[in-house]
Amino acid sequence: MDIDAFVTAHRPVWDRLDHLVKRRSSLTGAEVDELVDLYQRVSTHLSIVRSSSGDAMLTGRLSALVARARSAVTGAHTPAWRELVRFFTVSFPVVAYRARWWWLGSTVAFVAVAWVMGAWVAANPDVQATIGSPDEIAQLVDHDFADYYSEHPAASFASQVWVNNAWVAAQTIIYSVLLGLPIPYVLYTNAANVGVSGGLMASRDKLDIFFGLITPHGLLELTAVFLAAAVGMRLGWTVIDPGPRRRTEALAEQGRAVMSVALGLIVVLFLSGLIEAFVTPSGLPTWARVSIGALAEVAFLLYVIAFGRRALRQNETGDLERAPDVAPTA
Repeated sequence: MDIDAFVTAHRPVWDRLDHLVKRRSSLTGAEVDELVDLYQRVSTHLSIVRSSSGDAMLTGRLSALVARARSAVTGAHTPAWRELVRFFTVSFPVVAYRARWWWLGSTVAFVAVAWVMGAWVAANPDVQATIGSPDEIAQLVDHDFADYYSEHPAASFASQVWVNNAWVAAQTIIYSVLLGLPIPYVLYTNAANVGVSGGLMASRDKLDIFFGLITPHGLLELTAVFLAAAVGMRLGWTVIDPGPRRRTEALAEQGRAVMSVALGLIVVLFLSGLIEAFVTPSGLPTWARVSIGALAEVAFLLYVIAFGRRALRQNETGDLERAPDVAPTA
């Protein structure tokens, strides 16, 4: 084989492939097709050169070009840090955003039940008497409610709160396998507990202490629980109304998406636990502690809205199986 003639005839193809490989992150659809075609052709050229020529330099050049082209065509496994970034910028926020109406409904229902329960307890001494004796209520209102947040070392308390809240959120999501039917009951019992505590504190004119202690961490903590309830009930509803897809496909996709929320809430509840352990019992003024909780809440909601809305516009579902497993290499 005349190696010089071979190089002259095919150099434009090699140069074009090299050009496409260098621009692989910004290729059009037609250029991607061209890249694949040229990669196959140059692979054939490399085989011919290896079998018909002893030119080590040409063989090395074509081998390197084919290797780079193969990497561009097939991709490389996404680095772990990219998967982590995608999770927190796409998977988790888009599932939360898609469940926003269920999320809002859970929030409104919880607040309504807690408010009605609290007002009922605060206005009815007979109801209070069924909850505890005057001495027991006085102990709760004057000591136990506030002491709960400071009776343990902050670090161990944060861990305890985190594990407990994560378990509550996980249970809420798990109930989705029962069509989400137990979830409203879970919300009701938690709302009733909050309402009873608030009602007892209000009956002794200590509602300011109640909100001063529960608001810093409670905003983010309850928001996380409401989100867990929302995605759990939404998954349960998918069994009833799968939409245009087959029911099994819809359940599988929605189930994997719900796992995104379960994982993401571990981080959210960890932050809530830190606030409950280090901010709620701190010596900061009430306005400062409440402001920290409110800022954490607003930051979380803005994060979900901003990243979730953007991901939804890109037709993302949060389905972990749809996450890209390959990414361009440098």
